[in-house]
This record gives sequence, C-alpha cells and structure tokens, in this order.
Amino acid sequence: MNNKEIEKLAEKLERCRKISLDEVNQDEVDEITDIKIDKRKQSGERILDFLNKVKNPYIFKVNGKLVRIRFSDTNKTANDCLTNVLKNLYR
Repeated sequence: MNNKEIEKLAEKLERCRKISLDEVNQDEVDEITDIKIDKRKQSGERILDFLNKVKNPYIFKVNGKLVRIRFSDTNKTANDCLTNVLKNLYR
C-alpha cells in the first residue's frame, strides 16, 4: 500500500469508528460470512484486505444479527479482561 491508500484507509477507520448504531441502515451492513479473505496471504495483508472489503469494520452482521465492536483506550489486553471475568465468576 502506498501512503495515499494508507491515509484513505485511516480516514475510513476514523469515520466508521464514530458512527452510532442509530445511524446505520441494517440493510447496508456487511454479513461477515459473505466477506471472503484469501487465507494464503500474510496476516497483515489479510487484515488490510478485510478493511478494504468491508463497508464498516466496526459494525457488521453475524447470522443476520447486528454486531458492533469497540476497543477501550487502556493497556489491558483481551486476555487480561477474560482472566478478570473468570476470576470474578469462580471466586
């Protein structure tokens, strides 16, 4: 990818991140199972392929159900969070 493509992708990500579910037309949201990614590519290339193919990488459908993903601005990893949940469940 060249710098212009990277900048364009960064702008898309920022714009998509800010969209609320109220602004989304569910008929225009990608069904995750319909997005085909070449598994022979390196992981970074697969991520870029996904980001370029999907309309909004933060909002998509899984089996017709609307899903939104968000990331917190902390240093905690997903593993840290899951470990904390399990510790609290099994005290």
